[in-house]
Amino acid sequence: MQRRTLLAASVAALLPAAGCGREAPPPLRLMVPNAPGSGYDVTARAVGTALDVSGVARSVEIFHLPGAGGAVGLQRLVYERGNGAMLMLMGLGLVGAQHTVPASATLADVTPIARLVEEPEAFVVTRDSPLRTMADLVTAWRAAPTALTVGGGSTTGGPDHLAPMLVAQAIGVPPASVRYVRYDGGGTLLAAALGAKVAVAVSSLGEYAQQIVSGQLRVLAVTGAARTPGVDAPTLREAGVDVIFLNWRGLVAPPGLTATDERGLLDIAGGLRASPAWRETVTRNRWTDAYLPGSEFGTFLREADAQRLRTLTSLGLH
Repeated sequence: MQRRTLLAASVAALLPAAGCGREAPPPLRLMVPNAPGSGYDVTARAVGTALDVSGVARSVEIFHLPGAGGAVGLQRLVYERGNGAMLMLMGLGLVGAQHTVPASATLADVTPIARLVEEPEAFVVTRDSPLRTMADLVTAWRAAPTALTVGGGSTTGGPDHLAPMLVAQAIGVPPASVRYVRYDGGGTLLAAALGAKVAVAVSSLGEYAQQIVSGQLRVLAVTGAARTPGVDAPTLREAGVDVIFLNWRGLVAPPGLTATDERGLLDIAGGLRASPAWRETVTRNRWTDAYLPGSEFGTFLREADAQRLRTLTSLGLH
């Protein structure tokens, strides 16, 4: 009798759990197409934590696939056609990066899930920089445009590139003369800024919050329409530069999803946005809610790409 009982228990262990009749869905994976420390990474980890805390999605796996400003990750996402358990964190930087390397994948190939947040860019320097104010930067830039190195974590057409180019144009410096050095994400840019390899770094404000609070970096100006709470720095307009510019971030999925899988990912994004954990995260990181779901986000992505081209053309960089 004991042998029969053990055999029955062994067979039962191989059957679906509790009358479910089908396998549990695979855990959600969230790709970061930049290195650790980048704005994408910061946002992805905030998304993963809020999803877990709120119970919308448990144990989200976050992994990195950096390269070419996000284009390598985009190529991988498109390769994952039909995978309803994968998302990628992206933003304006990837809108530019998709055009910088020879690749068959573009954002037109992905499944748009949701735009999540907006935030301003910031012009930052080290605490011992001779550039004490935005006016100092403008004066130095006008005097010798090619002598001042500007570092950014995005490719041509990304936020860290467009923001200084728009400022240069506004102050009468030819954008084509700007000495812009690209780093693959905010993490590598931070090392360059702290190592004085660039005179000024341009990045999303939230990426360097810790270094700003500690005093390692000083903010000359932010690019939003209003000052950022908790940051002792003027807007560009307050500093005499007529530019307003915002970065944004969102989630996209592979192409070829079933209607059920797409609906499931849209529900996850909607549940994230509605959760108290995410609202607290947005406030803590000084982000602005900019939620656009599904097809609305897809329309926005197409317009963002067209706007990128118009802006680059107006700057004489295309």
